[in-house]
Amino acid sequence: MPLKKPKPTTPARRQMTIADFSGLTKKEPEKTLVYGKQRTSGRNNAGRVSIRHRGGGHKRLMRMVDLRQTTKLGIPGKVVAIEYDPNRTARIALVHYIDGEKKYLLAPEGLKVDDQVVTGKRTKVKLGNRMELQHIPVGYKIHNVELQLGRGGQIVRSAGTSAVLVGFDGDYAIIQLPSTEIRKVRKECAASIGTVSNPEHNLITIGKAGRMRWMGRKPQVLGKSMNAVDHPHGGGEGHSPIGLTGPKTPWGKKALGVKTRRKKKSMDLFVRRRLRKKKKK
Repeated sequence: MPLKKPKPTTPARRQMTIADFSGLTKKEPEKTLVYGKQRTSGRNNAGRVSIRHRGGGHKRLMRMVDLRQTTKLGIPGKVVAIEYDPNRTARIALVHYIDGEKKYLLAPEGLKVDDQVVTGKRTKVKLGNRMELQHIPVGYKIHNVELQLGRGGQIVRSAGTSAVLVGFDGDYAIIQLPSTEIRKVRKECAASIGTVSNPEHNLITIGKAGRMRWMGRKPQVLGKSMNAVDHPHGGGEGHSPIGLTGPKTPWGKKALGVKTRRKKKSMDLFVRRRLRKKKKK
């Protein structure tokens, strides 16, 4: 799905790129598969901001996307439409099963209207089909991968991503994730065949601040631009140096270059951690 570049009628639109929705076959969502969700704008149950820079944005309807697909084992379904989902980067497919039920599924790249998809313990290795990892040939690209049996797809769900089935080791399948990390997953866990749709998503240029507001994101302000009461970097005349032993978070903890991640409980399932980019000298 290529990108559109609008005419440069303003400085912002000169750099802006927009997704071309020509590949979508249906504008309105299936009424039985959507529900309204009250937005919290980053507030907790006490009404206080617990996640900063959230709020506003266009209204959205939540689509009930079936990430498990366990209720339709062995029942073939026909792809009726490829639709837009405002709550995720990938496209979704509306599937009509032969028993009359309708479901939304994550659409892989290349899936078309009238294609047939099947979920089962072991099915034909075909784009859009879902099965256990132990029955997928080594080297195939997969997405919507389960990490825990019966929980449904948890990883490799964003636009243009795919994991690769590298091999098997006893009761485990070895997969390489989009981050280059290689890990083990129980071979009874399920995955879907193919790469997630909308691979050009990462090439979109937002272009202007207002477009981020439509997406529900508020502006971020440098700490040094705040008052001293609002941030450890604040205060002083204009953009003053932070005047500390090191940069701090808004809550006074060390930031930038300080390890904050907890130790993993177990590294048994990780064959190789993700490769880090080398710093330029």
